[in-house]
Amino acid sequence: MRDDEPQPSRTRRLPLLRSLWYGSRREAREDQEAGHFITMPARTGVPPLQQVLRRLAMALLVLALTTLIVYVDHGGYKDSSDDSVDFIDAMYYATVTLSTTGYGDITPVSDAARLTNVFVITPLRVLFLIILVGTTLEVLTERTRQQVRIHRWRGRTRDHVVVVGYGTKGRHAVETLIGQGIAKDRIVVVDAQHKAAHAAGDDGMVSVTGDATRSETLLKAEVQSASRVIVAPQRDDTAALVTLTARQLNRRATIVAAAREDENVPLLKQSGADTVVTSSSSAGRLLGVSMVSPAVARTLEDLMTLGSGLDLIERPVADEEVGLTPRACADLVVAVVRSQQVLDYADPRLTELRRGDRVITVSRPRVTAE
Repeated sequence: MRDDEPQPSRTRRLPLLRSLWYGSRREAREDQEAGHFITMPARTGVPPLQQVLRRLAMALLVLALTTLIVYVDHGGYKDSSDDSVDFIDAMYYATVTLSTTGYGDITPVSDAARLTNVFVITPLRVLFLIILVGTTLEVLTERTRQQVRIHRWRGRTRDHVVVVGYGTKGRHAVETLIGQGIAKDRIVVVDAQHKAAHAAGDDGMVSVTGDATRSETLLKAEVQSASRVIVAPQRDDTAALVTLTARQLNRRATIVAAAREDENVPLLKQSGADTVVTSSSSAGRLLGVSMVSPAVARTLEDLMTLGSGLDLIERPVADEEVGLTPRACADLVVAVVRSQQVLDYADPRLTELRRGDRVITVSRPRVTAE
């Protein structure tokens, strides 16, 4: 689901409802071939390959130490072939001893060599086996540990945010959510492409690989218990199907969808989207503003980019602001949300701020002391 690919021309594009049918059939076949996968965030720490190499180095160190111990006391050992033990023989004896093969062609004959085998080489053999078995068990139990992590995640995931599509729009939406204070573990990404889903996992979020127009894919993302859903696929028909499916599974969630064409906005709203953002018309308006007044365009871009200089945020009215006019607030108030109605700063009804109001303000990012 990428937004940087060209959209088919309007003359060649199928009507939206026909495209919904054929597109869903095609994507369903692809989903059956690809399957569904849940990718948990990568654990911080030593990478798996580095862990294996570290264990291999420890095993080789134990082998080298055992070889050195046997070679130092080579006079206490007897080789049945030539009665002498050189460095090659010491390495051979250490290898077959640590691996518990024990052919018996080289044996300790002196008391010192036998005591060394009991108190030194035997513990080294146990350590060598622990290293090998530990590496094998870690590889074999990795899938089990992943399943346990997924089970625990399902048990505690509530009121999270589901982002469908991890293309340009989806990534920027996630960055904004994180900038607004939403933790990464409360964001679940759904994308049909394995690369995009794994990229979300590498960024610290749980991701689901699969077709988001199908109920089972969204159920894997726990959309039925989500509080917000962002629909940002490449195609408008896919967005409509995803919105329909998400609304069917969750009646209370706030759904925000992205559309390329203005003509598809009513269909997305009828599908269950609370808000629809049109990317092409928004970009066109910004281009027009940039041509007329580049400074206004830069200010708008600054307002839309969280943490860059000026932030446009919505927050509840503070206790000390109750009873004040919007102009008397420390932040620049541009609108007030009262009883689910948005009143701009010049509305004559805004004589004072009331408890329970929410204000939309322009403010600078607050720097927190470390």
